[in-house]
Formats: sequence, C-alpha cells, structure tokens
Amino acid sequence: MALYEPIKVHEVDEEHGMADSVIINNTNKNVNDVEMAVRICKFTSSAPPNDAVSDATAYSHLEATALPLSKVRHHHQQQPQQQRLVSLDVFRGLTVVLMILVDEAGGLVPAINHAPWNGLTLADLVMPFFLFMVGVSLSLVYKKLSCRAIATKKALLRGLKLLALGLFLQGGFFHGIKELTFGVDIAKMRWMGILQRIAIGYLVAALCEIWLKGDETVTSGSSLLRKYKLQLVMAVMITVTYLSLLYGLHVPDWEYQVSTGPSSAPKTFSVKCGVRGDTGPACNAVGMIDRKLLGLQHLYRRPIYSRTAQCSINSPDYGRLPAHAPSWCQAPFDPEGVLSSLMAIVTCLVGLHYGHIINHFKDHRNRVLHWTISSTSLVVLGLALDLFGMHINKALYTFSYMCMTAGSAGIIFAGIYLMVDVCGYRRPTIVLEWMGKHALAIFVLIACNLLPVILHGFYWGKPQNNVLTLIGIGK
Repeated sequence: MALYEPIKVHEVDEEHGMADSVIINNTNKNVNDVEMAVRICKFTSSAPPNDAVSDATAYSHLEATALPLSKVRHHHQQQPQQQRLVSLDVFRGLTVVLMILVDEAGGLVPAINHAPWNGLTLADLVMPFFLFMVGVSLSLVYKKLSCRAIATKKALLRGLKLLALGLFLQGGFFHGIKELTFGVDIAKMRWMGILQRIAIGYLVAALCEIWLKGDETVTSGSSLLRKYKLQLVMAVMITVTYLSLLYGLHVPDWEYQVSTGPSSAPKTFSVKCGVRGDTGPACNAVGMIDRKLLGLQHLYRRPIYSRTAQCSINSPDYGRLPAHAPSWCQAPFDPEGVLSSLMAIVTCLVGLHYGHIINHFKDHRNRVLHWTISSTSLVVLGLALDLFGMHINKALYTFSYMCMTAGSAGIIFAGIYLMVDVCGYRRPTIVLEWMGKHALAIFVLIACNLLPVILHGFYWGKPQNNVLTLIGIGK
C-alpha cells in the first residue's frame, strides 16, 4: 500500500524527506542488551505509480540498511507514523462507479451518456477525473527524489507499458462480447484511446514533476506558485499551443469512404470545409490533425456526433440517419485524439497543483481553502468561456471543458477529503476505497469488456448458450 503525507498536523523535515518505517526482526523479546541487525526500509519517492488509472496505489522504492537496535528504537520514536490519503482512493472508486454506471446505463438513459457534441453530462466527467487524480498522485509519489535520472527512466517505462496495454485492449484486438474471435489488422488498428491518453498525461506530468520544480521553501500561496512556476509556464504554453492550432489552422475540404458490403465498392463522401477556427463536428482542427497524423483508418469508427439531431432520428441516442443528413455523419472521429490530448495533459498538471497543496500545507483549513479558491476559479472561468462562445466540448477537450471538469474534480475531492480524512467517516466509503485501490483491474475487466468476453467463451452446445445470454447480456 502506498504511503502518503500524514494527514494529521505535524512538521516534516523538508531536507530528509518522508518518515522511515522500521521493521524489527526480533524473535526473542527477552533479549534487550544484544545489539541486533535490523532492516530499515526507507520509503523514498523515486518510484512512480505502477499505472495511471490506479495511479496512487504505487509502492515506494525500498532501500535496506542495517542499524543497531538501540538506534532503531530512537529513530522510530522521532518519526511520525505515515497514513494513506484515503480520500484519493475513495474519489477514484467513486469515479470507477460513475464509469460503470454510464457505460451500462448510458444506452438506456441518454441524458447521462456523453454529450453528442457541445455540453456536459455525467459521462463527460469520468476521463478528466482520472487525469486529475493522476496529477495529485504524482505530486505525492515524487515529493522527494533520490535520483531524477532513475525516476525518469521508471516513468518512461511505465508510460510505455500503459500505452501498450491501451493498444491491446482498445486497438480492436477484441471484437466484442458477441464474437468469439480476436485479432486486429494493424492497417486499421486504433492508435488512440482512454488508456493511451492517460499514459500521455501521466508521462508528461511525471517529467514535469521530476524536473520542473524549484528549491524555494513554501510558506504561502505565492511561494507555492514560485516554487512550481516552470510547471505553470508549461501549462500556459500547452494551452496557448492548443488554442492557436484549434482556432488558427485552416481546415480544407476532405473525403472518406464507407463500406457498403463485402462485394460492393465503398461509397465515397465529400465534406466541404475551407474554414478556419470552426469547432463543429465536420471542420474542426482536432479531426483534421488526426486524419493527417493517424489516418482515417486508425480513428474511432463510431463517432460521438452521430448521435446529434443532424445524424440520428433518435438523438441524443444512436439511430438511423435522417433523410437529409450531412455528409460527415458517418466519418470516423477519435474522441481521444492528438490535439485534444494536449488539454488532457493540462488537467494532469492541475492535479499536480492540488497535490502540492497537500505536500506543503499541513493544516486542513489551509488545504481546503486553497483547493476551494482554485476549484471555484476554474469552474467560473469555464462557465464564462462557454457563455462567450468557447463551448464546453468533451470531444474537442476545449479549454472551457478542461476548466469546468478540473474545477469540479477539485470540489469533489475537497469534499471527500473533509468527510473521510478530516471527519473520519471512512466506514461508509469502504467499498469505494477498495474499488479505488483496484481501479485499473476493474477498468480492464469491466470497462474494456474483457471479463464478458472471457465468460462468453464458455458455452454449451453452441456459442449462443452461455452465462451472459442467460442473464440477458449480449443478446
């Protein structure tokens, strides 16, 4: 279990890092005068999380040394006991529950499903909440570094592992719970996805936390900003780059093909654009960059905008095309594209800031005050931007969407922190805490349909006779 900054108010030596946990291997309790060699497992902060969905469940790197028993006892008495930040696990578990809810009930209740284009629903909160928690966790894990080079190497390896896992689970290798087949044509493999986006955000945020922080002592909000001013500059640069490309790139006309059958030639559709700064479904720079860099054949083939009123007679749910549907309705579009992932990185950097508050402010009131100010400012800014034309849009991951969702995550996190870590109401959230500690496993088994695919593979007589169809799933 990962160890985080103690919740109770106390001083921690900023030069020597986190407290040591002493493990005394003494089998004879009556021998008090014998000097015994013991192992002191010093929990350093050089190791990043094992994954980014369950990003705070990492184990710290262990460095073993030997000390006499008398020194161990004296050392143990001086060090405060470490306590896990339970609110982060609970928040992650709550997000996992929300993810399962919208995945399973979104088709029945379209109002909680992803917004067809502009707007914000429950489903639109899941991704940024996970990204926000990635940032918070990284600030805790990397509070003290023994070696930046080693930490960088581990961050790169874990980012690549998460990216590979995303390609395996969401690249098209599994064909769904109704088909007992697997395998993917690399020429049509989907390159981007949920885990891939989290891997990108995790990797950039980890490198920022490892390399871009000063040596100033934090005593106030302004000194906190000065210590991490390079991270703030990075967030501003990424945001400016995103906005410049979104509103500055010229989007030309383009076309795509739709297969009409195994023996028929594909049908070609032309989309007229020739505009700059458009944020509609057809002619935005996000889609254009993905088509140029990734290729149409590597994009998500069930675009979210096919649920709009222009493209579905059952809007906001999926349905048949209306009689005069525009030509772009069936065009592939990846909601986790390249350009939109820039703002996902900024969400991770916002999470880093919230974690820095935990590291440098030991009083509950100060922590909640700083979180509240930051969260309220982000929400107000997001609403104002939406009001003045920069619409909240998950598919494009607009700046207003980032502000609104990151601010909402901060408000919920502060509320859970007050309830669980300050007031001690842990028992009602024990299930959420457990789910938060195993978030990646739950995501892989349930959200990626891995468990249903496995269960569907065991049948009697014919594939249609299986456990899933018996309980009404996959019919």
